[in-house]
Amino acid sequence: MTKKLDLALYALSAVFALVTALTSTLLPHRAWGAVAAWGYLTAALLVYLVQRRDLLAWATWGAVALLPLVIQSVQRAGGRTDRAQEEVLVVEHMGESLLHSGTPYLSRTEIAAIPLDERLLGYRPYQPGMSLFGVPRALAGDHWFTDARIWFAIMTLVTLGAAVTLVRSLPTPSAVRPTRSPFKLLRSTAPVSQAPAPEASGPVAPVSPALVRAIQAATVLPVTALTLATGGDDIPVLALCLLALALAATGRPGWSGLAVGAAAACKLFALPVVAVLVVHAVATGTWRRLLPGALGLPLLALLPPLLVDADALIENVLRFPLGHGLVTSPARSPFPGYLISQSLPGGRYIAVGLLVSAAAVIGFLLLRRPPRTAYSAALFCGYGLLTAILLMPTTRFGYLLYPVALLLFAPVLSKDTGSSAPRHDTALYRH
Repeated sequence: MTKKLDLALYALSAVFALVTALTSTLLPHRAWGAVAAWGYLTAALLVYLVQRRDLLAWATWGAVALLPLVIQSVQRAGGRTDRAQEEVLVVEHMGESLLHSGTPYLSRTEIAAIPLDERLLGYRPYQPGMSLFGVPRALAGDHWFTDARIWFAIMTLVTLGAAVTLVRSLPTPSAVRPTRSPFKLLRSTAPVSQAPAPEASGPVAPVSPALVRAIQAATVLPVTALTLATGGDDIPVLALCLLALALAATGRPGWSGLAVGAAAACKLFALPVVAVLVVHAVATGTWRRLLPGALGLPLLALLPPLLVDADALIENVLRFPLGHGLVTSPARSPFPGYLISQSLPGGRYIAVGLLVSAAAVIGFLLLRRPPRTAYSAALFCGYGLLTAILLMPTTRFGYLLYPVALLLFAPVLSKDTGSSAPRHDTALYRH
């Protein structure tokens, strides 16, 4: 069954890439599809020939994400202006502004001075940490290896590789069981220990089917591979969130706080993961070790822009995302929140009200039944982000990569040890 699922994944992804290459109105996407289609097709042909499914997934990632990324970076350095999405330019401009002015943001006055058809690129709606990916180009000039996407990919490879290595050190559950709802899981009132897993002895255990599926979600799914090759800014943030959960699962709350704090220092999308891990740390008594990194890093990243030009920071990270900038965001994927905001009288306020109500319900459940395992924390993060993406008045289809990867990563975070109740123990689900 697992081989059949792999075959379906790679074959359907090849079709998606081919359709993208032939029909997309975005030139970087078409260029990605023209290369990735061959990578997915090759992976589909090798499914029954390669025994190590995880190695095939990593190799496919190289063919459908890293190779198109490098090709587009080289072509862009050679003069092609249609080989990167706008967010790549924005991140690189952030790095340049950081070096020259001490803040990655332009003020409202500076943005207003930009010609109207280019004004959108004047906004930098990311957290200050994202500007670090643009520093290489600001320092060394226009080369393929200074493209921000190259550094997104390097960060992703390192953090995702570390996350996979960590979860492989967890003891293998005694049996494969279906993923349970976080709301059933959280009926437990007794904390579950997150003690470090003992060192494995003997040969390394084979990679579980659940972990292979998690790797595929974070690397070779078209929404993930396409994003990294053409834009990329979400992928290292996602990888850092997965690493933070893996570190929490293996009893390293201090390092977990640093990982999720680094993610939040780059993008606001990581803040729900910060919130869930903070509640998890309070529930398990590890908050003193997690909080310095989880909250300290984002706050530390905000300090220089606040001191240089606080209003520029507010204009970029608050006013613009909330629709009060000089131009509006082009994010208009047809999810319920966007459709409601566009089709009903006062629709934007209705969509915002639904979003706030959903956040309140999730927050209540989070506090009423706090996650005591990294597994349940990952489920809370995945379902919470999925709800937010569906109800936000302005959002992008590509943001779905966050909940998909988090929900598929959750099963590999559970473990059966002497210090944690096994998931098949019904005592875990008693009132």
